[in-house]
Amino acid sequence: MGAAEQQRPLTFGERLAAGKAEGRHLCVGIDPHAHLLSEWGLPDSAAGAEEFGLAIVEAAAGRVLAVKPQIAFFERFGAAGYVALEQVLIEAREQGVLVIADVKRGDIGSTMEGYAGAWLTPGSPLEADAMTAVAYQGFGSLRAAFELAEEHGKGVFVLAATSNPEAKLLQQSRLADGRTVAQSVVDEANYYNQTHRNPANNAAFGSVGVVLGATLVLNDFDISTGLKAETVLPILAPGFGVQGAKLSEAKTLFGELRHGLIPNESRSVLSGGARGLVERIEDRAMAVEAALTA
Repeated sequence: MGAAEQQRPLTFGERLAAGKAEGRHLCVGIDPHAHLLSEWGLPDSAAGAEEFGLAIVEAAAGRVLAVKPQIAFFERFGAAGYVALEQVLIEAREQGVLVIADVKRGDIGSTMEGYAGAWLTPGSPLEADAMTAVAYQGFGSLRAAFELAEEHGKGVFVLAATSNPEAKLLQQSRLADGRTVAQSVVDEANYYNQTHRNPANNAAFGSVGVVLGATLVLNDFDISTGLKAETVLPILAPGFGVQGAKLSEAKTLFGELRHGLIPNESRSVLSGGARGLVERIEDRAMAVEAALTA
């Protein structure tokens, strides 16, 4: 192995694959809603959000594949909220917990470079392991994020099919070639991964994934669940637990796509306060592993 290969950071996809190989598949949300903070006996403030986030990271370390802070619930506290988030991100790095920053950024040119730089640059105050993104301006508009992710071993999850009813009009719309917009995002992510794969690591996941709501019928979006790709496509899937999607139906819902499935749960784990949090995370993590590996 040459010096360049030795110095190459693991890709985000390789880190996902390593975590899954160890039996970790669950992603736990860090969503400091006002009602959850109240349930935890915490103030609805930046300080409360920070304490909430730190407790989740501590409970999740070594038990889950990733945590996903929802940035809106920190941002609502302004600058103090971002300071609180920075502390949560620092703790996650120290604990070795992968962080998917749910920021849903999307723009063109230098503006997208700025967004990507904030969330994917090593040493940035907001450094995460991956970010969510929106490709409304076209999949290629996210190129700056993909390039930065590839350079630093980070990841990007692009929204493809979401559960809100307003999304159907756009995401089920068809392009000139007959594909739905949602399917085109899945295809573009697959193509990017296949053309940026490490041929020496055939088992690696791609570092560009998609977001697919677990409460959806993917056939309604013409998304093929029989898709087989050279690289495994990471699928961030919110909707399990309180929102109604059942882990027992994961294989049916996602078909071949399940190999890259990262179920995200928030309220089903976070409700109930800090007491019992470790046990709830362990229970859900084991349930996810059993559902995806049976």
